[in-house]
Amino acid sequence: MMFSPAAPRRGLGLLLAVAALLLAACEAPAPEPGASEPPAQAETLPLPATVYGPGEAKVALLVPLSGPAAPVGQAILNAAEMALFELAGPGFQLVVKDTGGTPDGAAAAAQEAVLDGAQLILGPLFSTSARAAAPMAVGGVVPLLSFSNDLTLAQDGVFVLGITPDSQIDQVVAYAVSQGRTRIALLAPENSYGQASLVALRRAADRHGALMASTIFYPPGTTDVSAQVQVLADYNARRAALLAERRRLSTRNDQQSRAELERLMEQETLGDVPFDSVLIPAGGRELLLVAPLLPFYDVDSDEVQFLGTMLWDDVSLGTEPSLAGGWFATPDRRSWEAFSRRYEALFGETPPRVASLGYDGTALAAVLTRQAEAAGQAVVFDAISLTQAEGFAGVDGIFRFRPDGTTERGLSVQELQRGQIIERAVAPSSFAGAIN
Repeated sequence: MMFSPAAPRRGLGLLLAVAALLLAACEAPAPEPGASEPPAQAETLPLPATVYGPGEAKVALLVPLSGPAAPVGQAILNAAEMALFELAGPGFQLVVKDTGGTPDGAAAAAQEAVLDGAQLILGPLFSTSARAAAPMAVGGVVPLLSFSNDLTLAQDGVFVLGITPDSQIDQVVAYAVSQGRTRIALLAPENSYGQASLVALRRAADRHGALMASTIFYPPGTTDVSAQVQVLADYNARRAALLAERRRLSTRNDQQSRAELERLMEQETLGDVPFDSVLIPAGGRELLLVAPLLPFYDVDSDEVQFLGTMLWDDVSLGTEPSLAGGWFATPDRRSWEAFSRRYEALFGETPPRVASLGYDGTALAAVLTRQAEAAGQAVVFDAISLTQAEGFAGVDGIFRFRPDGTTERGLSVQELQRGQIIERAVAPSSFAGAIN
């Protein structure tokens, strides 16, 4: 595998010769990737900085190496080390600073990084930490590539590297529309991830010519969402319509009415729901609680296409009959699996999903540095180099930053089946058109 800027540029041949991720010509969350906020903790002193490499191109990596989130921070650092040793040349230096997993720790680490001469900041992980560190990057003097998937962080100089709900939902909606599914409902938890999913769905519907048919939120953490699903399914009105039609037919004695009545006795409701697909941005036990209620209230998964996010990327979910056949968008599974195998061989454990961001961020910085070296120039991490229209490719596939700090990604579309996940649409290998 190789990593480099996506289109042919000066010195690219050298980069490809040393790269470990293929770059083609060219999002939690709160759930991973993007990681939820850590629990409250007693204040601890951050670990001292660690410096890798003697180079003049200095990049700071801000991760939680102490506190409750330390295992995730260490995994991100492990992945960054992989990219460092596979891709970095002598002109590259990575300075690792511990945030402690807190906003105050992140702000202090970012300030130290800038005072130490960092030209680019990778991290922090959590959205509150990234927000605290962002003032050091606003305006693009020292750009920051946050590992959060919170799009509200995006601004001039602050880029969201995490795989956002926006990226995932845009891709799965685009595919659904291509398959003739144009009336989409949303059934989501009433929290920040659910609200982000609503915003993303509205954007995707406008972009791809779909209609927002219905939006229903349910309390997160609840064990009973029956009332919300009944409203989404318009169950009571459809049930009442069925009973009324049965009563009408029962008063008639002709053969056709008797046959129709017999047919309706097998039905639960009368009439169709006002949508042909439903997006459920949930995963794990929450998804297994919500999804079966849809067919229970007569939303047939054979008629209505179920859609999801990366939270569906779990083969065990396919054992739930209502989810079998559901579509969701995710980075190319083959690339992630190859990375995961290399990581496990080096560190003896399976990486958390968010670890890929540590690799991709470090790889991007290292490759841009080598590219500048090959051209006989000093590297500059500015809007021109970071927002090039060809983009980059890494563990999580192709991506490119927009000038407003948001990120466009090329994701695959997968389908849940019992015992397996199958690919419906291959992740693109290049971007078409310029960033806008």
